[in-house]
Amino acid sequence: MLHFKVSRLREDIPALLKLAGPLLIGQLAVIAFGVLDTAMTARYSADDLAALAMASAIFISIYVGLTGVVSALAPIAGQLFGAKRHEDIGEEVRQATWLAFGLTILGCFILLNADHLLAISRVAPDIEAKARLYLNILAIGLPASMGMRVLMALHNAVSRPAVITAVQLIGLFLKLPLNLLFIYGGLGIEGMGGPGCAVATVIINWTWLLMTLGFVLFDRFYRPFHIFTRISMPDWHRIWTLLKLGTPIGFSYLIEVTSFTFMSLFIARLGTTALAGHQIIANMGTVIYMVPLSLSIATMTLVSQSIGANRPERAEEIGWSSVFFTTSTCILIGVAVWFFRMQLLDLYDPPEAVKVFSIPLFLFIAFYQVFDALQVTAAFILRAYRIAFWPMVIYAGSLWGVGLGGGYLMGFNVLGFTPEFLQGANGFWAGNSISLGLAACLLLYLFRKTAERYEKTHPPVEV
Repeated sequence: MLHFKVSRLREDIPALLKLAGPLLIGQLAVIAFGVLDTAMTARYSADDLAALAMASAIFISIYVGLTGVVSALAPIAGQLFGAKRHEDIGEEVRQATWLAFGLTILGCFILLNADHLLAISRVAPDIEAKARLYLNILAIGLPASMGMRVLMALHNAVSRPAVITAVQLIGLFLKLPLNLLFIYGGLGIEGMGGPGCAVATVIINWTWLLMTLGFVLFDRFYRPFHIFTRISMPDWHRIWTLLKLGTPIGFSYLIEVTSFTFMSLFIARLGTTALAGHQIIANMGTVIYMVPLSLSIATMTLVSQSIGANRPERAEEIGWSSVFFTTSTCILIGVAVWFFRMQLLDLYDPPEAVKVFSIPLFLFIAFYQVFDALQVTAAFILRAYRIAFWPMVIYAGSLWGVGLGGGYLMGFNVLGFTPEFLQGANGFWAGNSISLGLAACLLLYLFRKTAERYEKTHPPVEV
């Protein structure tokens, strides 16, 4: 039975906002990195902006795939926290660190050998060279990024996202002066243009890791977990458990992001103006996406803790409350984005040709907010139940098949009868919107069936 009670909203929404508020602030701080990179590089040159669009799309695809695997720690530790098995959380953190170490080696190899990925866009050699340098620099910061993701998963699981938010805000404070220094030059350092963004990001990634480790080492809250009281060799059973859940999560992230990555690479064939306009709209869409993402992470935390406490009916109630609240919020955001599209575009201050190209794409940002909210909320709820394989399959079929495949057919008018409005970049964005709607329907159905099955096999306890 679908458990959704309006009276529960008064309890669930404040609990969600208490966790999601710090998460949202932290996520926006990180996304502000991309906004600053885009805006500051756009003022440097259109070529550097195009190189940034290519390189960042490739890096994000690799990064989210790898960190998605490590993020399996969050629902596992969340269930252990709900069951008050604190020392087991510490062991899971140590094993997740071993896993992150192995994934870091893989990620660095890909970043340092990305020529085939860069070749897809068929851009000028000088733009490709800048993108390659950007990726090579980011490889230096990947170990810190992966270690930080382990610590972020821990803090989300134990309902302490504010610690991560504080660290991320400090990083944002450093980002602007570091970008100015390395993009434009100064203090005897020659300006690097777009790749200078990567240097700033690497410095901040290592700063984040050291600061967060300091919190975990010296704050008494973490003592019951005994994270650093012993050294654990790799426990292949625990690592395999993380991999079984994390690998499909990582592939889901990879599928979701590569649908945008290949959009960027294909749109690059339409010219520098098209790619720059797409980059601005994609960046703005990413900022908006942080709202449902933060609420979804908070939802996963509360649902997984309820499951760990053997309260399956309560877990489902929280899930449906979040679906209702998150979707309603994103509908309002979508409407606001459409009405204030010109003011939002002016924040980036792009060249006039880029601005004209970008305006029609706002329709798709406004339109797909509801679908994006539904699909991401359902996906994170399912992760709390440790269900990740079938969502991965759903993402592959919808985002790659319908979204990217359909977008390619429309964008390049492959079949010869695509309406003019849906050709070019519009076609890719339309395909992506349709694919998110399909994914949302299938994931919500899977959530309902999973919750019903879980309640039958795990009788609730009275508290």
